Amino acid sequence: MSIPKTQYFEAQPAVASRPRTVRLRIGEMDLTLQTDRGVFGSKGVDLGTRVLLREAPPPPQEGDVLDLGCGYGPIAIVLAKLAPGARLWAVDVNERALELSRANAETAGASNVTVGTPDKVPDEIRFEAIYSNPPVRVGKAPLHSLLLEWLPRLKPAGAAYLVVQRNLGSDSLARWLAEEGFAVSRLKSKKGYRVLEVKAGS
Repeated sequence: MSIPKTQYFEAQPAVASRPRTVRLRIGEMDLTLQTDRGVFGSKGVDLGTRVLLREAPPPPQEGDVLDLGCGYGPIAIVLAKLAPGARLWAVDVNERALELSRANAETAGASNVTVGTPDKVPDEIRFEAIYSNPPVRVGKAPLHSLLLEWLPRLKPAGAAYLVVQRNLGSDSLARWLAEEGFAVSRLKSKKGYRVLEVKAGS
């Protein structure tokens, strides 16, 4: 009998749970996070996530900020600790990841993180900023649909910061976003990753 293959962007991972602890150090912040099989970065905080947290601008100090595809919460928790006056929305479709995000946020004392599936974010919410290590392995069409759903929810002066591996199509994604009318700039290229800033077009 073959073992069912699972993807981190599935709502219910098919693989059995095998919890583990990982560590994330960003600046003076030193976090211990719980992760598990069937979620993104289960063996350690993904390099792209660490590049995004180190190279993207700090979060706005107030208002609503989105972590799109939060996994077990490293991005949302770091941003929440950096901006205690902001409200961080950590969204994902993976139920196991969401449970971990809630537990990790509580352990870290990040009480300004709200964790849930995308439908739990009220329609009227508009974001000061969006941060994401997007699920590129979901496929180009679903990824494009995801970004077109959330990027228009930026406030007029807001910006999204996306980290994408160069070998997984960061440059083609930047071109596509520009074709869709967004203003796109490459903030940083480091360790094979691009950090893209995306704003509403003029």
